[in-house]
Amino acid sequence: MGLFDIFRKKTAADHETPTEENKPETIEATPTDEVMPDMTATTPVDTPTEAVSPLAEAEAEAEAEAEAEAEAEAEAEAEAEVVSEQEIYTQGLTKTRTGFAAKFNQFLANFRTVDEDFFEDLEETLVGADVGFDMAIKISDDLRQEVKLANAKRPEEVKQVIIKKMVDMYEAAGVNEDATMHFNSNGTTVILFVGVNGVGKTTTIGKLATKYQQQGKSVLLAAADTFRAGATKQLQEWGERAHVPVVAGKEKADPASVVFEAVAKARDEHYDILFVDTAGRLQNNVNLMQELEKMKRIIQREIPDAPHEVLLVLDATTGQNALQQAKLFKDSSDVTGIVLTKMDGTAKGGIVFAIRNEMHLPVKWIGFGEKAQDLREFKPEEFIYGLFKDLIA
Repeated sequence: MGLFDIFRKKTAADHETPTEENKPETIEATPTDEVMPDMTATTPVDTPTEAVSPLAEAEAEAEAEAEAEAEAEAEAEAEAEVVSEQEIYTQGLTKTRTGFAAKFNQFLANFRTVDEDFFEDLEETLVGADVGFDMAIKISDDLRQEVKLANAKRPEEVKQVIIKKMVDMYEAAGVNEDATMHFNSNGTTVILFVGVNGVGKTTTIGKLATKYQQQGKSVLLAAADTFRAGATKQLQEWGERAHVPVVAGKEKADPASVVFEAVAKARDEHYDILFVDTAGRLQNNVNLMQELEKMKRIIQREIPDAPHEVLLVLDATTGQNALQQAKLFKDSSDVTGIVLTKMDGTAKGGIVFAIRNEMHLPVKWIGFGEKAQDLREFKPEEFIYGLFKDLIA
C-alpha cells in the first residue's frame, strides 16, 4: 500500500461513524466467553488419563485468563501509542496545515476552468509553499497531460490529483532513503551536529540527550561551539537538566581541542553516545567547513568509523533559505540526515518535500515545540496525514 493510499484510509476512517454493525465484537465479549472451555463437552470423566483436578483446572483457567488480559493490555498500549503519535503530528502541524489549505483553496477558488493560467498559478502556489521549484514544475507538467487525458474541466476535479502527485513524488524520491539513526555496535556512537546559528542546534542536542538518557543510555556532550556567546552555557544548562556531563573549553578556544578531549573521555569511559555541538558561523563559509573537517579528522583518529551520524539542523520557518543551507552543508560535510526544527511555527511546510526531492536527504527528526518530548522521530505517514487531512474528504 502506497503512502497516498494509507493517507486516504486514515482520512476515510475519520469520517466513519461507528454503528452497531461495525463495532468490534471484542468490546461486548467477556473474558469468561473467551478463556473458559466447556469441560463437560470436551473432557470425558471416565478416562483416567484425561482427568483434571479442580485445583489444576482452576490454575489453568487463571493462567489462560491472565495471558488473555496481558495480550489485550499490550494491544491497547500499542494502539494508544500510535494514536498519540498521530495526534502529536496533527497538533504540531496545525499552523502548517491551515496555512497550506488556505492558500491552496484560495488558488482553486480563483479559477472556474482548468486552463494554462491555472497551471501557471499552481506552480507559483506550490513554490510559495516551499515545496521547491523542481517539484512544482514536475507536478504542473504531469498534471497538464493527465487533465487532457481525463478531460477534466473543473479545479475541484484535479485537487485530489495534485495532492496525490505530491505524495507519490515524495514517496518515490525516498525509495532508497535510510531514515534510521545509526549507532556503533562496538563502542561509543559519535553524532556531529552542524548548521548555521539560530536554527536550534544546541537545543536539539539537549532534547536528544534527554531522550537517550531516559532510555538508559550514557550520554556525553561536547560544547565545541566556542565562538557564539552563551553557546557553552546553554549546552551546560541542558546537561544539568538531563543529568548529562558536558566537556567544555574556554571561550574562543580551539573547537578541535574540545572535540579531542570529549572523544577521548567518551572512548575511555565507555559512554554510549557523544553529541558534538559545532559553530554555525566563523569568518566565512570556507573557514566553517575547514573547521568541521578538522573536527571529523580528530574524531576518526580516535574512533575510526566515526562520526556515525552528521545531522544538519534546519529551521523550518526559513523556507527556501533552509534548502540553500542544506545544499551548502551536504556538499562539504557528508550530512547523513536532517533535523527540522520549529515546524509548529510555519504556515508553509513544503520544505520537507523539497529536501527529499532536491537534496535526497532523509529527515530523521522533526520539532514541534520547546519541550524535549516535542522533538519526534520523523514519520512520513503521520506527517502526510497531518499536513493534508483538511484538503481531502
